[in-house]
Amino acid sequence: MKNILFVAWRSRDQNNEAWGPVGMLVHDVGVYRFCYTYGAEKLLGFQPFPGMDDLNKVYESEELFPLFSNRLLPRTRPEYEAFLRWGGFESGSQPDPITVLGITGGIRQTDSIEVFPCAIREEFCGYFNKFFLHGVSWMPPAAIERVNRLISGEKLSLMPDPCNHFDHNAVALRTDTERTLIGYVPRYLARDILHLLNNCEPDSIDLVVDRLNTDAPLQQKVLCRMRSCWPDNFKPCSGKEFRPIPKEMAGLCTA
Repeated sequence: MKNILFVAWRSRDQNNEAWGPVGMLVHDVGVYRFCYTYGAEKLLGFQPFPGMDDLNKVYESEELFPLFSNRLLPRTRPEYEAFLRWGGFESGSQPDPITVLGITGGIRQTDSIEVFPCAIREEFCGYFNKFFLHGVSWMPPAAIERVNRLISGEKLSLMPDPCNHFDHNAVALRTDTERTLIGYVPRYLARDILHLLNNCEPDSIDLVVDRLNTDAPLQQKVLCRMRSCWPDNFKPCSGKEFRPIPKEMAGLCTA
């Protein structure tokens, strides 16, 4: 069974933070494969990862590449249980490394890389995805204070932000009661979620706080859970920036 994750990279300057997909990680029949996507060619300032400097090559390994394995805490670390808890895993569980990366995002405070799975289609509910709230560090103190008071299961609202100077596909997140702006959908998911907002009945879209990780850094503080309808012909993660550059990976990564 294939497990596919996309790799996002953050381009950041004083006035903007731009996340976009730049690579694809596949685990299939005991072999890990990594290649770059066309997003690597268009995201401003991106440079290939160390040891993976060829945008046209498919990298293969029987073990998880160090770029990703280094984002998994060793089970011997005292904070390992907290690390799993931030992603919603049960205490004492031993989930597959790819699964852990897909939920926790493989986020480290020391770099600008995030790993994420494409949304899946559930048999009865349609679209399903989990993601961490983005943009919290850019919010005013009052918004961050409200973030710290969120509770698991609390309903959130999605609001298109077409006047956003940095991304016309931006989708903001607000609390459902006082409508406080608390952050944004990750930019690499914004186009898909905007499509859902434009094509699903409002009652079919459900976004809640899956977990509030009070002891986590801001980028892993709020894990959101979203369900919605699945419109006809909807294909998540189908933009050119998600497409693998090496042609042989395009066939491998189909369902």
